[in-house]
Amino acid sequence: MPKFIDLSHTFKDRMPGFKLKNEDDSYTQYTSEIKPFLTHEQSLPKFDGKASFEITEISFQTSVGTYLDSPYHRYSDNRDISNIRIDEVILPGEVIDVRYKEAFEPLGCEALPKNINVNGKAVLFNFGWDQYWGEETYYSYPYISKELVRYLISQGAKLVGVDTLNIDNANDLYRPAHTLFLEKDILIVENLTGLEKLYNNEFRFFAVPWKAEKVAALPIRAFAEIIE
Repeated sequence: MPKFIDLSHTFKDRMPGFKLKNEDDSYTQYTSEIKPFLTHEQSLPKFDGKASFEITEISFQTSVGTYLDSPYHRYSDNRDISNIRIDEVILPGEVIDVRYKEAFEPLGCEALPKNINVNGKAVLFNFGWDQYWGEETYYSYPYISKELVRYLISQGAKLVGVDTLNIDNANDLYRPAHTLFLEKDILIVENLTGLEKLYNNEFRFFAVPWKAEKVAALPIRAFAEIIE
């Protein structure tokens, strides 16, 4: 039997997301709202009391939960989520243990094991930050340096994932990881969880979104299939 590892946070009502700073120093909180559009009780008369169904309504910004960024997220003329091919989001993976990093600390090329081959792969960085999910600490996170971004591009990585709120330093308005990765069609996954379960395993990483047109990013059910 195949073994699968779930790497996604549960998508739920009022889940945490980005805090986007406004010009007046206030913040806009990204989140989700989940509520019944039609309840079992409301639908029962429509089926003459013989059956009932709930229809659920969900409203959210697409950059919440465990999600995938398309190139369109950064570049208005580049591919959106609907143009992401299946073979781009089902990839052999490598997980890198970087749980020694602290808040606001950049991650450089020294983090990569010697002789690692990332060509054509999903490279997932386990900062261990998922332990702070839902807490204020989650908003103060380590990030990938421009040096490491450029190296991963040069080595042919196809997707880069993190278990933090943002792959970039929030104080760097250039956003080098998003700017450079997405320019090269290297996809980004943020807010992963449970990456430590992948250690010492060969695996395939799945990050498949809906086929949604004119959408820049989208929550996914990220998971790994362990190859034995």
